[in-house]
Amino acid sequence: MPQMSIVTCGAYRDGVAFSTTVDRAKLLNLKRDARCSLMVSKQNWWGYIVFEGKATTLSPDNTPADDLRDAMRDVYAPPTNTDHPTGPEYDQPMVDDRRPAVTVVPAQIYGTAV
Repeated sequence: MPQMSIVTCGAYRDGVAFSTTVDRAKLLNLKRDARCSLMVSKQNWWGYIVFEGKATTLSPDNTPADDLRDAMRDVYAPPTNTDHPTGPEYDQPMVDDRRPAVTVVPAQIYGTAV
């Protein structure tokens, strides 16, 4: 069955990205089946856009530490509309949590806010 959860996501390179933790159902499901749909709503919930595609996971298991650090900084910046600190106070919790970034390059886009 499909699994849904609310995530904070933002534009990332050619698609959309979000972060999760290694023990979340969403990550385990995406490892089993990489098909992913992300629905992004307007703040007032009256419009939405859906991105459908295959998810790619950048994690400590498959991405060099410096590349993953840079990706995590890039993934967190768009949803908050700010630059995050670039020092150990920001990076170390990501390393400690073994936090992966999930990216989705859409094969299909649809919705009421397209």
